[in-house]
Amino acid sequence: MRGARGMGLDDKDRRLIEMLMENARTPYTELAERLGISDVAVINRVRKLERMGLIKRYTILVDPGKLGYKAVSYTGVDVEPEHLFDIIASLKDKGYVRMLAITSGDHSIMALIWASNGEELAKIHDEISRMPGVKRVCPAIILEMVKE
Repeated sequence: MRGARGMGLDDKDRRLIEMLMENARTPYTELAERLGISDVAVINRVRKLERMGLIKRYTILVDPGKLGYKAVSYTGVDVEPEHLFDIIASLKDKGYVRMLAITSGDHSIMALIWASNGEELAKIHDEISRMPGVKRVCPAIILEMVKE
């Protein structure tokens, strides 16, 4: 939460965000008790954090394996610069892409891909490699998730 310091947040705001990141379904009364403030104060703080754009949405974290996705990879995609946004647009529409980011690191694009098995994952990587402008596909297959 270091980056939040310049946004006018106090310690209670930072602790509230941490608690919501741990479990966004925690009742306001419990959050209030843990923070030592009223539940109305918690509601007001949450609304303020939402207005500021600090809290963008509430979501769930699922286990892809339990949904039948036995092959998961973080896949780097190296592209020719002039094709970057076309490839992003194409990948954005693919159901197997669960996260997509433009990066400044080793790869132009990073994608989180879920597949039912290794064979399907290989086909997906092959499909991506054949997109016009893709130079290289670099998958890192997840063996075990240690921390999410």
